[in-house]
Amino acid sequence: MNADKNTIIDHNVEVTDLNWSYVDKVKIDVKIDDPSVFYNVYLNLRITPDYKYSNLFVLIHQIGPDRQVKNIRQEYTLANPDGEWLGQGSGNLYNYQMPSRLHYKFPAKGIYHFVIEQNMRDNPLREVSDVGLRVEKAE
Repeated sequence: MNADKNTIIDHNVEVTDLNWSYVDKVKIDVKIDDPSVFYNVYLNLRITPDYKYSNLFVLIHQIGPDRQVKNIRQEYTLANPDGEWLGQGSGNLYNYQMPSRLHYKFPAKGIYHFVIEQNMRDNPLREVSDVGLRVEKAE
């Protein structure tokens, strides 16, 4: 209950036919009202058990109200070396909420445009169900 009042956005976008191609960039806008506080930014991901890798590389582009662009390439581990998925399983999907930036201060008040793209060798990247973003005020 306490976390809900700190949540700025928690939004997922469905990936068409479980095939995330390079051109299918996930776009999410986040309105930051108070740049004086710290925020946590998480990547949300939902995959099927047939996803064939134990990791995921993504590019996250953050475009600020001043049009300045910050690009981050991140790797996320999705499974243990023995193949056990690290995400929360529900039915035939595994859910992940993985930190992108913790205790982060946005430079200014306004709308931030986030663009998330997969950065793996496969195009399309198969068995990805949803991709999203969660931004919350840090405790």
